[in-house]
Amino acid sequence: MSHERLADVTDGTDTSPEGSDSAEIAAGANDPYAADTRLTTEGPVYTVSGGDWDEVLEDATHDERIVINLGPQHPSTHGVLRLVLELEGETVTQARSVIGYLHTGIEKNVEYRNWTQGVTFVTRMDYLAPLHNETAYCLAIEKLLGVEAPRRAQTVRVLLMELNRISSHLVALATGGMELGALTAMTAGFREREEVLHLLEHLTGLRMNHAFIRPGGLSQDLPDDYHEKITDFLKVMDSRLPQYDKLLTGQPIWRRRLEGVGYLPLDGCMQLGMTGPILRSAGLPWDLRKVEPYCGYEEYDFEVPTATEADCFARYLLRVEEIHQSLKIVKQCLAKLEPGPVMVADGKIAWPAQLTIGSDGMGNSLEHVRKIMGQSMESLIHHFKLVTEGFDVPAGQVYVPVESPRGELGYHLVSDGGTRPLRVHVREPSFVNLQSMPAMSEGSLVADVIAAVASIDPVMGGVDR
Repeated sequence: MSHERLADVTDGTDTSPEGSDSAEIAAGANDPYAADTRLTTEGPVYTVSGGDWDEVLEDATHDERIVINLGPQHPSTHGVLRLVLELEGETVTQARSVIGYLHTGIEKNVEYRNWTQGVTFVTRMDYLAPLHNETAYCLAIEKLLGVEAPRRAQTVRVLLMELNRISSHLVALATGGMELGALTAMTAGFREREEVLHLLEHLTGLRMNHAFIRPGGLSQDLPDDYHEKITDFLKVMDSRLPQYDKLLTGQPIWRRRLEGVGYLPLDGCMQLGMTGPILRSAGLPWDLRKVEPYCGYEEYDFEVPTATEADCFARYLLRVEEIHQSLKIVKQCLAKLEPGPVMVADGKIAWPAQLTIGSDGMGNSLEHVRKIMGQSMESLIHHFKLVTEGFDVPAGQVYVPVESPRGELGYHLVSDGGTRPLRVHVREPSFVNLQSMPAMSEGSLVADVIAAVASIDPVMGGVDR
């Protein structure tokens, strides 16, 4: 509430709760920005709407200009995004992005689940980078708990995140190509992404939304043949990645469509809070894996590619080079993986990890159930309470960021000492980066808006969450 509105309420003579509510509503009635209000037995309830776009765009009506909607649509896999563009001929004079069509309420839902159950929610926000969401969320919980995942679990987390980064960048290249008419780029990008998803399914059990990374470590260890499968994948990627340079990098039409388009220099990036490839394309080598290492990233040898052109083509080149660097890190992870536990030893935190699946592919096998129930009544009770209620997390608040494929992905968690979060808020890079769309697009042709949005690579599941 503004200071003026607060003064209007507090200056009233009626000091009763009902009088305060009435005064507040009366004060808000003259405020064009106030939400609609109605009184209930529990106090005033505010209804916030998205506003009337006809009124919002009244200042954009000119005889020589036209306002068009791009969307709300699902351009490739960016998600349901609406762009409101004011055009003069084919030149964009004003651009706005309209979000909220994919809203899931995940942040609020997590507050009604125990800490471990929250993993199954956050993995669905940026659905192209589920493992980065899981890792950031679990690192924040572990910071509140004052524990650290075992070394093997941390190495596996790095391995999975870099595989996830590769698959995410491949989608960015594929969808960007499709939106600009390079359909072969789409088929090639999704072909390689399938290789990554097949590997992730073998390693974690699921192609996406894995819920494999848990507070304290991992849900279970990697399968026995992980080394062989990952080595085969690396050979496939090493043979296919050079094809992208032949198909796109040197292709004159591709270069003309991207070079000098979607320009956003370093000062603009800093003012808008850009991170990830957008910021690095303007020349700043800001990568949290190097700046604030986590999960042992300081032990890995890799480069942070940068450019100074600050355009769509620079962002394309950076993503291709980041795929090469991620493959380099994956090779180092294979060399670093040593035998050991994948979950903390504390029995009051460690979710049952060594699960075995029943013959029908669902639930736990009878052998596993017998093992749990046959130990002792106390261990069975503990197992039941851990799974149903979860564990207590000391009161406090933390913010933990990681470097997702789109930039800084940070989790701010607040605990009141209970078995579920008091508050979960995510600094989602797609949400912040989407602010750059008007700066990249206004003054350019409407066709270049498509290239600019593709170079931002927003995922609306993360934007709306």
